[in-house]
Amino acid sequence: MDELIDILDSNGKLTGRTALKSEAHRNGLYHQTVHVWFYTSDGKILLQQRGKYKDTHPLLFDVSVAGHIGAGEQIEIAALREVQEEIGISITQNELKKIGIFKSEFKHNQDLKDNEFHHTFLCELNHSLDSLTKQESEVESLALIRISEFKKELKDPILQKKYVSHTYTYFTTIINEINALLK
Repeated sequence: MDELIDILDSNGKLTGRTALKSEAHRNGLYHQTVHVWFYTSDGKILLQQRGKYKDTHPLLFDVSVAGHIGAGEQIEIAALREVQEEIGISITQNELKKIGIFKSEFKHNQDLKDNEFHHTFLCELNHSLDSLTKQESEVESLALIRISEFKKELKDPILQKKYVSHTYTYFTTIINEINALLK
């Protein structure tokens, strides 16, 4: 779905300009997204397998919930909206723990340059996997995996290919922040 989004400079500051998401991707314009990583109290992390028709990273496993922030939309409101849309649950802003903003630059091809700043949150999952309702157009499947197993797979040259290629530093930050909350 094409939507109007705010355009940022290369340092993540709002420029006052907006563009359609398709234009931002075509021209490599910096923009904002939300990432929400869900974890369970028993040390698992919720992964989303991206839909098979996605134009970026189809069928790879990724962050629990992710999406673009609409033009003028509050960051936390975008996070709550994406959670509701992609996995069918309602959470509150108080349940979100922001852990940072991560710059990501990825050139998929000549016509798709994805330059984003991911506003990244953690949230404890208080629902069973079976009770989640995946958004068919965005999400192929959902899976819970032990954090220790996730960490091992990210270090394995073969198994890491099933994940969207975020930096190892990004993944390590997520794992360390969740582990700190579980102590």
